[in-house]
Amino acid sequence: METAEILEKSKTLTDEEVVDRVRAGDLAMYEVIMRRYNQRLYRVARAILHDDSEAEDVMQDAYVRAYTHLDQFAGRSAFSTWLTRIAVHEALSRLRSRNRHPQVDITDYDGEISMKTSDRTLDPEQNASAAQLKEFLEEAVLNLPDSYRTVIMLRDIEELSTAETAAVLDLTEDNVKVRLHRGHGMIRNWLFERIGTRAKEAFPFMGARCDRVVEGAFERLAKQTSPETPVQ
Repeated sequence: METAEILEKSKTLTDEEVVDRVRAGDLAMYEVIMRRYNQRLYRVARAILHDDSEAEDVMQDAYVRAYTHLDQFAGRSAFSTWLTRIAVHEALSRLRSRNRHPQVDITDYDGEISMKTSDRTLDPEQNASAAQLKEFLEEAVLNLPDSYRTVIMLRDIEELSTAETAAVLDLTEDNVKVRLHRGHGMIRNWLFERIGTRAKEAFPFMGARCDRVVEGAFERLAKQTSPETPVQ
């Protein structure tokens, strides 16, 4: 079955229904999961690692790890939360191995953190173009300390609930709220007010890059799938 046909027929299926089909041996249906969550996983991994190529590697690792542990998905949280959590943990593990970008202890934080951006500045009163605002938003978010940046990405860009974000990051809901509030202060409230729903456009993951991750993940899964495993 062609990709377009698979995606069209799966539109009415929930993640859990798709997962059930994958568990039953229909590996081709796993593409539905990857297409649905490529954008989210890319944004989150890139926000943590600041590197496009490594973010793609994290995505593939997350998809392969999720597939090989599908039997461990018990449905206590949404599948999307479980998958995102895998990607976040992989990205954070890579970040720790680099031994850079130290976390900020929010218990000691009591003021504004100056953000380093490019020399170009935007006056809130100017009628800046949408493209400039999106570019500035991306730069602002990516320059946040890790502990705030990831929360901002999950809550504001991906629109996860506080509970979902807490589950993904292994935080309390109160901690998520604190980081979100302070993160907003760092990137200035007027920025989010000006950008609004166009914030998502600042972190694109479409076309060739999306295809590349899907193909790479399938290649790796094929190596792990025994010849006896029925693939529909």
